[in-house]
Amino acid sequence: MSGSEPTAAAGGRGNLIDRSLRLFGDVRPGEGRDALLMFLNVFLLLVAYYVLKTVREPLILLHGGAELKSYAAAAQAVTLLAWVPLYSALANRLPRERLILTVVLLFLGCIEFFFFAGLAGAGFVGFVFYVWVGIFSLTMIAQFWSFANDLYAKPEGDRLFPLIAVGSTAGAPLGAALAGALFKAGATPWVMLQVAAGILLLHLGLFFTIRRRNGAAGQRTTPEPVGGRRSGFALVLASPYLRLLALLLILLNIVNTTGEFILSGLVTSRADLLAAAQPGFDRGAFIGAFYGNYFFWVNVASVLIQAFLVSRLVKFLGMAGALFALPLVALGVYGLAITGAGLAFIRWVKTAENATDYSVMNTARQMLWLPTSREEKYKAKQAVDTFFVRTGDVLSAGVVYTGTHMLALTSIGFAAINIVFVGGALGVAGLLLRQYQKKTAEATPPQHS
Repeated sequence: MSGSEPTAAAGGRGNLIDRSLRLFGDVRPGEGRDALLMFLNVFLLLVAYYVLKTVREPLILLHGGAELKSYAAAAQAVTLLAWVPLYSALANRLPRERLILTVVLLFLGCIEFFFFAGLAGAGFVGFVFYVWVGIFSLTMIAQFWSFANDLYAKPEGDRLFPLIAVGSTAGAPLGAALAGALFKAGATPWVMLQVAAGILLLHLGLFFTIRRRNGAAGQRTTPEPVGGRRSGFALVLASPYLRLLALLLILLNIVNTTGEFILSGLVTSRADLLAAAQPGFDRGAFIGAFYGNYFFWVNVASVLIQAFLVSRLVKFLGMAGALFALPLVALGVYGLAITGAGLAFIRWVKTAENATDYSVMNTARQMLWLPTSREEKYKAKQAVDTFFVRTGDVLSAGVVYTGTHMLALTSIGFAAINIVFVGGALGVAGLLLRQYQKKTAEATPPQHS
């Protein structure tokens, strides 16, 4: 962990946990137990999030409809303009553990508010809850990785983050499966809110278990506040490295979200063709079955790539391999789409893109914070992982609106636009990698013979 050397106290090969986890990453003697606790912590967080994410769909569709849902990304971006400075102000004043405790308890209080408001039949719940879930997920996941970046020194983080991130990719499908099972068993959305709250309490308990183990091992516990006077936005704007990181995530989010629009258009067109050829054909059932199968394979591929490929990719190719993987896969996806490839083919290459995003790129974007300052890890990371990521969604909506209503683009036209954005992402990734190497060199003490 931060400032510490890997311990050999458990023996040359480590204990059973160390040896078992070595299948998924470069775990050294004595590191396995804490890495497993971190794995379980982010796993529980993603399970809780996907329960809440599943609940939000019927709430907004029944209380506002699809049109209201389409405004949620913009509403989240506006809300984050206020939330990011508030989080920065909390980080200025609170020690790390109290900051985490305060934020988690705040979100638990919000869950209870939605619980009672929903039981009372408040009409605003659907839309407000939808916006809140987006902010909850972005904030809590960013906070977990801020904690991980603060806990581990860069060499340890480079080796262990791919393993810890397996908990994230595994928690997402299992959380969705849990929510589906609860709905089938007759649980109401309000009961499911309490299930998510209980899981979130376990997540909070693991934070303090890890904190106690860190302190018991004689490592720094960082009781002081994060400090600094600048907000997360100011930190991002002041740093060329963080500006490039934010820009890369915006570009990649535009590409991915626009790609989902391309896929949705192809699926809808196929459903329309089948409905025209087959009287009584159920378009809704076809689309639902397609996306159920599509999401399933995206999640399966994400878990497999995260568990068995990412740590090896980082070990042998370093940050360059992790950083360029998604843009290169996306270049292949939309290069094939521009040739007019059909739904069956686009579906599988889009699966590859999303699986790479959720595994390799997700790990890379966490590792990129390892050489940053503690203030940047907490405050700037909140700005980048919340507001700037959501900005990509908003800009993608602008691309779709312009392409659909002003330029009358087909799926091939949107694929061509995506190739332009991917080219920009590759250029930004190259500049970011150079800045990353510079920051890493500055943070590495010189070796004396």
